[in-house]
Amino acid sequence: MKNSLLICAAVTIALLSNSSVQAQAPRPGHVAPKPRAAVGTKTEGVKDGLSMQKGRVVLTELGTSNPLIADKKLVNGTTISPSGVVTALNGTVTQMSEGDLVSLTGRITTRTEIMAADSIAKVQLFDALHPGKRKKMEAEAEKKAKATAKREEEKAKAKEKAMKRKH
Repeated sequence: MKNSLLICAAVTIALLSNSSVQAQAPRPGHVAPKPRAAVGTKTEGVKDGLSMQKGRVVLTELGTSNPLIADKKLVNGTTISPSGVVTALNGTVTQMSEGDLVSLTGRITTRTEIMAADSIAKVQLFDALHPGKRKKMEAEAEKKAKATAKREEEKAKAKEKAMKRKH
């Protein structure tokens, strides 16, 4: 009896250790569903407001960007349509172009203004990282320009002299 009990226990252990858990096999021809994309995309580093991107007005609030579907009235009374028409409270109408931004308070910033502010910031950062280097580079460029102008002047004088010798 002891032997049969030991044999039964050994067989049970052997069967349990050999069994493995298998995942459910997919049905043939079945395609797994794709995860749904979020309605609004999180964008870090982008200011809240409305911007014209690829011909569409995109509203960014609290870091979440969504296309503008209906007219949006801002704090100062300015109204912006999904097509990018900005109507101020005094009746002035302007059309947003690619890259333009409108803050939620109603301040319109064009792409050229953004680029100008960005280039000024880059120059200020360069000056902070490399004090005096930009002035040296400007002085060197000025010297090169003067040297080039002097060479051109000497060439013109040499041509003039050669023309006088021929006559």
